[in-house]
Formats: sequence, structure tokens, C-alpha cells
Amino acid sequence: MAKKRGNNEGSIHRRPNGSWRAQVTLQGRRLSHTANTRRECQDWLKKTIGQIDDGMTVAGTKISLGEYLTGWLNSSKAYLKQTTWAHYNHLSRQYIIPSLGQVKLINLRTDHIQRLYDQLLAKDVGTYTVLKIHTVIHSALNQAIKTGILNRNPATVTVKPREPEKEMKILEESQVSQMLIAAKGHRWEALYHLALSTGMRQMELLGLKWTDVNWQKQTIKVERQLVSPTGKGVQFSSPKTKFGKRTLALGTKTIEILKAHDERQYYEEQVAGDNWVEHGLIFTNKYGGPIDPRNLLRNFKQLLRKAGLPEMPFHNLRHTSASASLALNHGTPIIVVSRRLGHARPSITLDVYGHLIASAQEEAAELIDSLITPIQLHPVAPGCTRITPDLPQDLDQ
Repeated sequence: MAKKRGNNEGSIHRRPNGSWRAQVTLQGRRLSHTANTRRECQDWLKKTIGQIDDGMTVAGTKISLGEYLTGWLNSSKAYLKQTTWAHYNHLSRQYIIPSLGQVKLINLRTDHIQRLYDQLLAKDVGTYTVLKIHTVIHSALNQAIKTGILNRNPATVTVKPREPEKEMKILEESQVSQMLIAAKGHRWEALYHLALSTGMRQMELLGLKWTDVNWQKQTIKVERQLVSPTGKGVQFSSPKTKFGKRTLALGTKTIEILKAHDERQYYEEQVAGDNWVEHGLIFTNKYGGPIDPRNLLRNFKQLLRKAGLPEMPFHNLRHTSASASLALNHGTPIIVVSRRLGHARPSITLDVYGHLIASAQEEAAELIDSLITPIQLHPVAPGCTRITPDLPQDLDQ
């Protein structure tokens, strides 16, 4: 009677056509692998036995990457931010599953993933998109390790594309004035002013409600960000990070502009009549609903052209607010700027904006010079001193 092959036992034999086949038993099921050389079969056998020792199951050998990603996305929906989940889901459906979805998870190799990155870059898919695809794959496979499906993450040793260095475009002080002059009288004038004075993110601005304003204390709270202005209805989420919830002091001029905006909105509500849908938002479309970010971007570009300024993303108003041309270069402490921006640590603010502090190096150099330049004291009489600077050696004669 032939001996039954158990777990951790395998065999290799040559087939009539000259190829080689390795076999191993897992939970009563036979796993097979065919290769052109005996060495390839030996490598597969060694790897598979190691995975069995680490807890691999039969189910884990049958699931494809596409099936696994779908399940992972479904389970992660409960703990990922809605915008993050939607982005991960899009990347998986658009790029990962069409290329690698049929590959068995247990057979997924580093070169499979690397080839995907290389092909996407060759098709001019953006570097940031490929980097985010890497994040999705790496995170999903890390979870597969935790659940015992895999014993290693093949995405770990892939070569990711280098993040391109882009010069950050910001508005100089004179350009800020140009822009705000061009925005004078526009229904979103207060939005642009608040973006520059607070450094809020775009979706934080679009999620602001009148209840967030304290007129007496001249403050505004950042409590939420807009997620979706259309589709399944208006949706909000908490700010980007736990430090995103913050209370910001507002200048007197900003308060005046917000009050004028409140009056303008009241007039728009009267004009809209029954078509007005109240959401309590500070910045709305003509019918009380949230502003579509695409419409805001279109209007922002028109505003820049009207002001004779170079085109840039709306997000760069946040950079301008924190940049050398405004807060940091006018002596605002880094900890204050960091808190206003909602950064977790001041070091993040320095990493992003430190190189924009144009005059700080020169000021520091002059200060250090004044501190280290020696001053020599020469006695002139008992109990008195005369202060004279050091003279060059050739003038001592």
C-alpha cells in the first residue's frame, strides 16, 4: 500500500514531454507546479513548504489577486475615510485588477508588480498615481500576511518611481493684492480671502458652516470637510488628520468680509425662493447647495487671468498663506503656522515650507555675526573701562 504524502512532504518528477513537475500535499489536496527545469521546481517546492509551515491554507492557494483586492476593499470601507476608500477602489478597478487580477495571490511575485509599474509609467500614467497604486497593493498584501494567506509581501522590494520635484508656485505679497482686488465684489470674494488668511484646504473651506463662526471672539472652527457635493447627496467627513480639527483666529478685516458675505447670501436666498436648499453652509452655489470643486477651479482660473497672474492650482493659496511671502517671513512662529494649517507637527511645516523663508538665512547670518564678534575691553582708570573694537594687526604699530 502506497504511503500517503502528508504536509511538508513533496516530490519532483520528469514528465514525458521533458518538463518537470513538483507536487506537495496541503490539507489533503495536492498542489502542483510545472517548470522547464528541475531547479525551478525545487525552488517552488521549498517556497511552498515554507508557506505551509507559516500557516498557508488551501483557500489561500486558490484566491486570485482580483478576488482578494475586492474583499479587502469591502472590509476596509469601515475604517478608511470615504474619499480615501473611493480613491483606492478607483485605482484597483482602473489599473491593478485589469493587469494582475487573474494572478493567484500565492503566485504573485515582485516582478509581476514591478512590470505593472513600468508599463503604467511607459503609458504616461502620472508618477503620483503609480506611487498611490503601490500604496494600495502594499497595504492590501500586508493584510494578507496578517491573516496568514501570505508569508511575505512581494511589493516591499519593488523599485518605486521617484517622486518628482516640483517648484512650488506661490503668490508674492503684491500678487495677493492683485488677486483680491480682482475678486472684489465677486460672490466668492470671502472664500478667496479666507483661503489666503487661514491656509485652509479647499474641501475644508467648502465644508464650513455659519455655526462654525464665533463673531464675538472672531474665530472660526474647522470641523469637517466636504466629500461629495453631488451624487448620493451632500456628504461630509472629518478633516484630513486628527489635528485638522482646529479653531482659527480671524482678523477684523476678515470678519467684515464674512459679514458682507452673510448679507449677500441672505439676498441670494430671497431671490432663489423655494429653490433654495438650506445646508447651513458659508459658501454655496446659487441655490444653497455646496460648491462643486470643478466650478470653483474654473472660476479661480478666470480670476487669475483677470488679475494678470500665472495659472496655479487652488491648493497653492494654502501654500501662499503659510509661505515666506506672508506668515513665516513676517516673523510668525512656526508653531502658530503649523497649528493654523492643521499639521501634526511643526517639523512637517518646516519640511514643506522651510525653503521658502527667503530672508531667514540672511537675518540669521547677521545675528550670529553680531553675537560672536569679540569686543575687547581696555582699562583707562581704576574702576573704569573703555570699550574699543579689535583692530587689524597691521594697525597696531
